[in-house]
Amino acid sequence: MEEKIFFSAGNVSVSNSRFIVNGQTYAMNGVTSVKTGRKNPSRMGPILLGIIAAFLLLSGSVGRFIFGALLSTLAVFVWRNQKPELTVVLNSSSGEAKALTSSDAGFINGVIAALNNSIVHRG
Repeated sequence: MEEKIFFSAGNVSVSNSRFIVNGQTYAMNGVTSVKTGRKNPSRMGPILLGIIAAFLLLSGSVGRFIFGALLSTLAVFVWRNQKPELTVVLNSSSGEAKALTSSDAGFINGVIAALNNSIVHRG
């Protein structure tokens, strides 16, 4: 049977027989299912910046108020730019394997769709 490529981008390739990522090859005949894992970023840094900024904003000093405003802006910027870490999780008879991690949801969804197509194609 000829190898059919379902996805290829950078160092990631999905075919009907193999899933290659970062030099690691997974045989598709051993993969029973795939899913997306999600790890949300820690929000502790922006929260601490926001608390410090609030104290500075309420201190009464003009210099501290300006610094507090800058810190609160930084806290909001950091919070908004933190992205969850998404993982491609392969299930097989030997357990789960986290094969690929990225914060790009479109990329991870494309890999998951290609892996599902490969499993379906395999029959």
